[in-house]
Amino acid sequence: MTPKRIFLTNGVGRHRDRLSSFEAALRDARIAAFNIVRVSSIFPPGAKILSKTRGLQYLSPGEIIYCVMSQNDTNEPHRLVAASIGVAVPKEKNQYGYLSEYHSHGETDEKAGDYAEDLAAQMLATTLGVEFDPNISYDERKAIWKISNKIVRTLNITQTAIGDKRGLWTTVLAAAVLIP
Repeated sequence: MTPKRIFLTNGVGRHRDRLSSFEAALRDARIAAFNIVRVSSIFPPGAKILSKTRGLQYLSPGEIIYCVMSQNDTNEPHRLVAASIGVAVPKEKNQYGYLSEYHSHGETDEKAGDYAEDLAAQMLATTLGVEFDPNISYDERKAIWKISNKIVRTLNITQTAIGDKRGLWTTVLAAAVLIP
């Protein structure tokens, strides 16, 4: 079973119970009605990235779905949490790509998202034999990947939130849902 489609989603939830906060984040991401199996970080060869709305049309409540998911939570008031999925798609359609999961504290959407993209691109670059120096900046590495002509694009989906001021659990998640 090799998935042919994928969609990205994100959500945030708040509740006094940690598990209920996670459930609320799943609902916000519109994937709470499914039985979720977490998988590792391979972007299937030739898979097409769909919008969330289009991707959800292929699924039915109760269905088992496979996804790469990043989640983070806090019950510390005013603490910034982030969860991000990075995507690196190779130029060659028969080559697999990478999805990365990244979560952090104190980082903006942009910073967490860029880092998740960087992780996915690094994993793909090493598979494709693209040389890179991990000590150079993200923008410089991104330019090298474009010049190498082997990575066609990178993107991310990120969710951040600030911990509830009353100490409720705040959960953020980002997911790449794989559709057979």
